[in-house]
Amino acid sequence: MTAKVYFKEFLKTPAETGQASQAGRELLEMIIREEKLTLEKTVPLKVHFGEAGNLTYLKAENYQGVIDYLRQGSIETCFIETSALYSGRRKNRELHLKLAEEHGFRAVPIEIADGSAGEAFYEVQIRGKHFQKCRLGAGFAKYPQLLVLSHFKGHSLAGFGGAIKNLAMGFASKAGKLDQHAASGPFIIPFLCKKCRACIFFCPVKAIKSGFFFKIDRQICIGCAGCIPICPKGAIIPNFLNSFSRKFPERLVEYAHAAHLGRRNVYLNFIINVTSTCDCVGRNMKPIADDLGVLASLDPVAIDKASLDLLDKKAGKMLFKKNRQSLDYAESLGMGSTKYELVSI
Repeated sequence: MTAKVYFKEFLKTPAETGQASQAGRELLEMIIREEKLTLEKTVPLKVHFGEAGNLTYLKAENYQGVIDYLRQGSIETCFIETSALYSGRRKNRELHLKLAEEHGFRAVPIEIADGSAGEAFYEVQIRGKHFQKCRLGAGFAKYPQLLVLSHFKGHSLAGFGGAIKNLAMGFASKAGKLDQHAASGPFIIPFLCKKCRACIFFCPVKAIKSGFFFKIDRQICIGCAGCIPICPKGAIIPNFLNSFSRKFPERLVEYAHAAHLGRRNVYLNFIINVTSTCDCVGRNMKPIADDLGVLASLDPVAIDKASLDLLDKKAGKMLFKKNRQSLDYAESLGMGSTKYELVSI
């Protein structure tokens, strides 16, 4: 089956203020019209607020055209996101909300979908190689439809980050992020631990045991990973060893499949400030490609494939070579199609 991907190319590059915002609105209007799509009464915007110190994340003003369109249709919306797995300004709801406001995300309310410390999740059943169930942020459960707005760029582990990565890591609770990265529970670094007992008070299943060294009982731990941001000394960390295996791209795709499953999402990829790695990196990075435009589709596989192809054509070479086979795996799960028709507007 061939999917349709709609594309609005920037007339001037780098993209001028308002250009991406207008393109996003035009594409949303077109895909609703052409695909005869009906929007729900409430449609959240799945975004990434950017890490502290990062300057190339997709800025809040790029979403304004989409927001204005929804408002004119009396459709309620909000920004929605989950907390990061690692320690930093996005490790819990309180800090995450402050950072989002600092980065200009004030146009609509913000919902952090996985609780105060990333511990709140619900489970989605799938039939994957690695997972039979995936743990997504609890707040997503009530939404049958979202606008998944992705900054298309590189990623050190996934190879590239677009709609699929936004679904996978972006919808996952901390437990789900841990599943994808390490398939293992968190552990305590003894020489960093000051035995303050914050983790013991927080743990919902009492899996953390005190003693000469504090330890996590693997037989009790449910892997919610809420203890990671709770520790004031950063002594509790995830096991990232398996992230570097060949299994990581497939695990990521399976979580994306769970987030996409049963929903009527609309996907928009913004090809602006294309960097070699993701917006989670807390430093300034230099773009490695020209600003290209904005794409829209109902198919997360097709839109990522089209984004890669457009970048390759513009650069005259393959920019992101790593893990492109993950698109084929996503197609095999029924997420979408690698075959697409590009419709320029």
